[in-house]
Amino acid sequence: MLRTICLAVALLLPITAQEASAVDPAKIEDPANTIIMELKSGEVAIQLRPDLAPNHVARIKELVSEGFYDGIVFHRVLDKFMAQTGDPTGTGTGGSGQKLKAEFSGASFERGTVGMARSSSPDSADSQFFICFEKADWLDGQYTIIGQVIDGMEHIDNIKRGVPGSGIVTDPDKMISVRLYKAE
Repeated sequence: MLRTICLAVALLLPITAQEASAVDPAKIEDPANTIIMELKSGEVAIQLRPDLAPNHVARIKELVSEGFYDGIVFHRVLDKFMAQTGDPTGTGTGGSGQKLKAEFSGASFERGTVGMARSSSPDSADSQFFICFEKADWLDGQYTIIGQVIDGMEHIDNIKRGVPGSGIVTDPDKMISVRLYKAE
């Protein structure tokens, strides 16, 4: 009887956003190269691609391990294109201070593809990256692809959009935390 009452009470309790939007472990194929990004609406799993960009992936994993991305905002978000983050200043001009040599590949920018942001110099990527809302094949071979969203893309879709044209966001959403995946 007590067990039935406890089950009934548990079913009546509200599910928190964290519980409702946790990453599905069945979607994690390469735990050592998966990061989990916590956003206000839930968790996003990103499968990193060391096969395409080993140096960029190693650097991203290093920054994630240091907690570098925790609390960083999405400073540039263009509807039907991408959400950009990774600048500790929130202005789009900052980084970690370590430039990376381009690692362009034959892979294509699809919905959920994660690419490294850079200036006009191909070898200027640092800590900033972007996630595509839709296919963006005009970026193919021009920007380094470092990963793919494998779960939680609906949370990326919920990121607050910026001003049309510039993508600058007033009161932007942020990455609450970013961590390396660890099986529960």
